Amino acid sequence: MDYYVETLFNSISFFDYSRNLLKDVEHEISIEEENYILNVGQEQYIEHLFDKFRLEPLKILEEDISQEVIEESVSNQDTLSPLSLPGVFGTTKQEVVLFYIPVYGDIELLKIQPSTYTFSPPRAAIKQNELIYKVILFNRGSEYALQQLNIFKTDVNQMMNNLNKDIIEYNEKVVNKIRNVFLARKNKILERHNLAASLNIPFKKRESVPKTFAISTPKIKRKITIKPQVELQPFEPDPTLDESTYYDILKIINDMGKAFERNPSVYSNKGEEDLRDHFLMQLEPNYEGSATGETFNKKGKTDILLRHAGNNAFVGECKFWKGEKSFLSTIDQLLGYLTWRDSKTAVIMFVKNKDFTQTLNVAKSAIKNHKNYVRFNGEQDETWLNYTFNLPGDPNKEIQLALMMYHTVDVD
Repeated sequence: MDYYVETLFNSISFFDYSRNLLKDVEHEISIEEENYILNVGQEQYIEHLFDKFRLEPLKILEEDISQEVIEESVSNQDTLSPLSLPGVFGTTKQEVVLFYIPVYGDIELLKIQPSTYTFSPPRAAIKQNELIYKVILFNRGSEYALQQLNIFKTDVNQMMNNLNKDIIEYNEKVVNKIRNVFLARKNKILERHNLAASLNIPFKKRESVPKTFAISTPKIKRKITIKPQVELQPFEPDPTLDESTYYDILKIINDMGKAFERNPSVYSNKGEEDLRDHFLMQLEPNYEGSATGETFNKKGKTDILLRHAGNNAFVGECKFWKGEKSFLSTIDQLLGYLTWRDSKTAVIMFVKNKDFTQTLNVAKSAIKNHKNYVRFNGEQDETWLNYTFNLPGDPNKEIQLALMMYHTVDVD
């Protein structure tokens, strides 16, 4: 068979290699059309570029290593053969063991020199997704071949671990690079056209709020993603709640939800509407009306709405947990209320199941299967989780969705 033995981890340095990739990120974003940058779903575009430019850490697939014994013409000057004589050139037929060592990840990275390296790196052939390591037997048995293989694997794993540290650091850097370059270009375009990315809804925090309840109040393998498609119409900013107001609303809800858990004798045996009204009693006094004089309003049986100019800026949907299917339907119902880019939302689940942790894990797993799920943005606490979704029918309109779950057991 044809193969070429070369020195591994010995070409371009990882520093130079990763620097070139980061330059490619800048170039890719710089050549996008302006209306594409303005209209594309930000998180989906960032995820697409991250999937394109991230690197997979490398790993030897030990359980899939195979071997082949062949006869091969071997130069007596390129071996450790005890038969080699100084100044005498030629070849000899020898038994050779070829070890085929599959590698997970981009095997071409085995040519890159990590930031921590040795001056005598291992040698092997690289072919498709395998390393081919050759051991010349010179009448020595299989024990010798396995000994040489183990030495080789030790050397490769050490260098691979060094390279993987560089890869992990690069992956953290590249996602921030993508986000920063994307936002910088978007903001530059908006400034040139004298636009804003969004029009903040003018909700004003009340200075003095009566405290109905004794709870704190707010203080002032590798998945390949398809590049998001956008109709390149002129960009128009959408109204949105600013992040601090959104957090304040969620903080009030969370404090009230924790109160439900701490005082089951007070809040047990109540229906969805009763529990929803406790949230409203805390929310309504905290914010003055919008420009149209509208403030928190009820819609339907279980909704918490913050409205502005006749549209829903914040929607909180309250439901009892009735299983995964019902939970996903609740998200569908909530998304059906929304029209604006970057709308702020919450799904508030009351859980009567005794095994609350199991229910929480089911919800965390199920939500990622929703057709409009984009990404997980982290948790505020163990039962307050933040996500990005897109609107049905428009994948480039992204909204924020908080999942908030509370253990509301009945008390006899």
